[in-house]
Amino acid sequence: MVVLNPAGDVARQQGDLVIVSTLLMLLIIIPVMALVVLFAWRYRESNKEAHYEPDWDHSTGLELVIWSAPLLIIICLGAITWVSTHLLDPYRPLARTGPNQPVAANVKPLEVQVVALDWKWLFIYPEQGIATVNEMAAPVGRPIRFRISASSVMNSFYIPALAGQIYAMPAMETPLNAVFDKTGVFQGFSANYSGHGFSKMRFKAHSVDQAGFDAWVAEAKKAGGNLDRAAYLQLERPSEGDPVRRFAAVETGLFDRVTNLCVQPGKMCMHQMMALDAEGGMGKAGLHNVRHVEDKTSATGTHMHGGKSFVGEICADKMDVAVRAQPKPIRQAPLAGAGLRQPSAEPTPTAPSVASETRPRPLS
Repeated sequence: MVVLNPAGDVARQQGDLVIVSTLLMLLIIIPVMALVVLFAWRYRESNKEAHYEPDWDHSTGLELVIWSAPLLIIICLGAITWVSTHLLDPYRPLARTGPNQPVAANVKPLEVQVVALDWKWLFIYPEQGIATVNEMAAPVGRPIRFRISASSVMNSFYIPALAGQIYAMPAMETPLNAVFDKTGVFQGFSANYSGHGFSKMRFKAHSVDQAGFDAWVAEAKKAGGNLDRAAYLQLERPSEGDPVRRFAAVETGLFDRVTNLCVQPGKMCMHQMMALDAEGGMGKAGLHNVRHVEDKTSATGTHMHGGKSFVGEICADKMDVAVRAQPKPIRQAPLAGAGLRQPSAEPTPTAPSVASETRPRPLS
């Protein structure tokens, strides 16, 4: 029933859409069910007064009714769905907080970064500099912009009283724009099965006034603790039925590292990999710079030199002196591609060191 009596304008419009769609379909369903009973009674075997026509096979009037009524309803449903799909697009910033209540031009949405962990929810508030586990809060009437991702497997972020569900996927970010229009404590959970602890993957969503939100933030800051990369890696480990936890500080850019799968030290971020691809890749001459992806927790994008692990030379800022002093000789004469010098310029070149360049060099 919370879907039909929500606490947010977006969820209320979605609930109205459910009701309107149901009523439109009942315009066909109810007459059909009534006619089934009527025909079964009227044309029963014991009713000798019913007109019997065993060779009847067509009626133009009846065909028009049978086909036109469903067609009109489908057209209405299609029009409503098309309009609602655009107006209630989760990617679309809110234009209003309620009926006849447009969002003021000077109102900044509250950004909440959401990470679906195994099996708990992490909420990061970059503006307030805090983070919480299995609990979130937002001021009533202020637009909320969720940035949603996941650590390992796909989940579905869902607060029925606030807005529709939106998937949380690793290595991806999905936004959701919503707003609370009344205060209260509401249930949030994962609507997509994600393993053993899925049933306990729930949290409380608090809708409070601005003073209550400020007090909630102050309480989180009093809790102490710093959610840096090391703390996140500990928090990321699978666990079930976790209590509410609060962190007074959060490492800058942590959510972006989670989304780019590079929280682990020495791990190349996905945006770095894509930047290399955008420059034409490394080609055969740079295969020693990066290592194939093995699994989520491996030192992806690193290699070993002198017992130490470094990010691929192509994007590292600093490298061990011994590494720079001993570049790998590569025969480039038969090779061609972005990142390689022309063989005519250097007949016997060596692999570029980090001291000389930090990204693929385009062909001259």
